[in-house]
Amino acid sequence: MEKFDVVIIGSGPGGYVAAIRCGQLGMKTALIEKYSTLGGTCLNVGCIPSKALLDSSEHYHNATHTFTEHGIDVKDVKVNLKQMIKRKADVVKQTCDGINFLMKKNKVTVFTGHGSFVNKNTVEITAADGTKTQLEAAKTIIATGSKPMSLPGIEIDKKRVITSTEALELTEVPKHMVIIGGGVIGLELGSVYARLGAKISVVEFTGGIISTMDGALGKELQKSLKKLGFEFYFNHKVTGVSSKGKDVTVTADNAKGEKVEIKGDYCLVSVGRRPYTDNLGLDKAGVKVDNRGKIETDDHLQTNVAGIYAIGDVIKGAMLAHKAEEEGTFVAETIAGQKPHINYNLIPGVVYTWPEVAAVGYTEEQLKEQGKKYKSGLFPFKASGRARASMDTDGFVKVLADETTDEILGVHMIGPRVADMIAEAVVAMEFRASAEDISRMSHAHPTFTESFKEACLDATGKRALHI
Repeated sequence: MEKFDVVIIGSGPGGYVAAIRCGQLGMKTALIEKYSTLGGTCLNVGCIPSKALLDSSEHYHNATHTFTEHGIDVKDVKVNLKQMIKRKADVVKQTCDGINFLMKKNKVTVFTGHGSFVNKNTVEITAADGTKTQLEAAKTIIATGSKPMSLPGIEIDKKRVITSTEALELTEVPKHMVIIGGGVIGLELGSVYARLGAKISVVEFTGGIISTMDGALGKELQKSLKKLGFEFYFNHKVTGVSSKGKDVTVTADNAKGEKVEIKGDYCLVSVGRRPYTDNLGLDKAGVKVDNRGKIETDDHLQTNVAGIYAIGDVIKGAMLAHKAEEEGTFVAETIAGQKPHINYNLIPGVVYTWPEVAAVGYTEEQLKEQGKKYKSGLFPFKASGRARASMDTDGFVKVLADETTDEILGVHMIGPRVADMIAEAVVAMEFRASAEDISRMSHAHPTFTESFKEACLDATGKRALHI
């Protein structure tokens, strides 16, 4: 039995970043991954491949919708979905190969197989051929991520009734894709196929899309997606999905209790994800989980068992790759005796549709619920010279600041490149900047980021300059 300082189960963004940081800090580290490639859901069937397809489909959409306006005449533009999927696979391979390199660079020993606890200090790895190996560790980090959820009574056949994993590997552009769930994953993948010519119908249980974000963002995104041909069925409870040949029928009850049928050729079930802790042997180690299957941790991300930590999608909080990365670093440094910190309120959320959506801090709804006195500033991208130049005028930047101190409490953006722009807001809020602070900073002209400055000006005495 080989002994390690740290054994990490799962090689997604949380696990592999924890492994890198442990290696940097001089710990003898082992990383266990069930599948043949490192990177977990994010790199293999999540963040990275979906962004590759989003970019490819956006190029096609622009070629068929905006190139003429830009003075670019093209003929016979057509979708080569096979090549799009191949390019996506190449991007995934390059990224996963990069993780392999980083493991070698940081002297992390990688084991392939299913890891599970024998006891609190011993992890057993079962390889695909049944071979078993045991590792002993003073510290263990559980980073096994999450899996797509479904709804009761829905059978996912992975052909016509699919999850996000299968949606990344389609061999044809759907004629009509019905998406169950109006969250981030469904809207991103729906955007891919809408741009390529598919009709998209979103069936959502609540009254709007991206319901965990500021309400104004969902309303604005809905307007933009309607331009792509999306249709929405809000306040609909899905009661069943049937598939016959190339036809799929989704049945739902609307707000009035009436039965509605939506027919298409594919149904994407995108109703969230669940912690993946199957067959981990948590009971043998004595690790507690809550009633939702999430592993319970303390402020140091240690479980109820000393020496066993958990990070990422298996614990409370948003299921975001960058949250898991921060937690991976946090745990590695905690084990090393350092005093790291994470401000969970300042972990940004992003939707990679077009326009993009990004947010950090408190929503307006949360501030109202808290009874917090605040002021708001808003600047639309249609007033931005840079946005007009690129024909990306949908959306706005909204800044929420404390009414008395002017400290920025929340920033909510929908528009071009806001997935990158949100980082400025995170930096500002980490250092407890005021809206006045940002409004006094020089922002290059013309840039999209000027809209953040203008929104801050609007929040401080309605001083926006360009509207």
